Amino acid sequence: MKYLSTLVEFTGFENTGWVDLGMNQSKEKVNIHHYMGIELNVQTWNLLDKKDRNENDDKRMLFFAKASLYHWRKSPHYKPVNEQRGQWLISHVLAVLNRGEESLVYAKACMDITMKESLKDFDLAYAYESKARSYAALGDSEKMNKCFLNAKTSGEKLKVMKIEKSSLMTFIKTHGLNVANCTAG
Repeated sequence: MKYLSTLVEFTGFENTGWVDLGMNQSKEKVNIHHYMGIELNVQTWNLLDKKDRNENDDKRMLFFAKASLYHWRKSPHYKPVNEQRGQWLISHVLAVLNRGEESLVYAKACMDITMKESLKDFDLAYAYESKARSYAALGDSEKMNKCFLNAKTSGEKLKVMKIEKSSLMTFIKTHGLNVANCTAG
């Protein structure tokens, strides 16, 4: 578990619920990347949900999102959908940090994978959502509205999209963008 303890020291996560799984050496070699991909994703979401994030939290949040994707790529359970969702998460974090240009790079990669792999439902709706959020962070109402409506159309049958539409609408409004053509209902 030397790798895990080094990551804990680097990130300052000594008291946040990291668990030593007690895996034996051979299983650890095979599964540590899978575990770390999942755990770093969870830690990213914990920071996204944190109300009073500081600059250090923001840096860790982006680091965790990128590290999560890195570990998914090394996981024996890796599939293209993991790449797509990792690109989505990085785009999401960057948009929340108001780094719209960088966010859009990851959102476009997310969409490219979505199209190449013919991903549908949840993944297609969220690929459009990531582009909408990126354009919102850039202040581009026209492109944001187009992508938002595509996300809404793609996700209308998905109950989970109602939650994200509400979150996206809040994000859009905080950026002072025109949401005349967007409805959260």
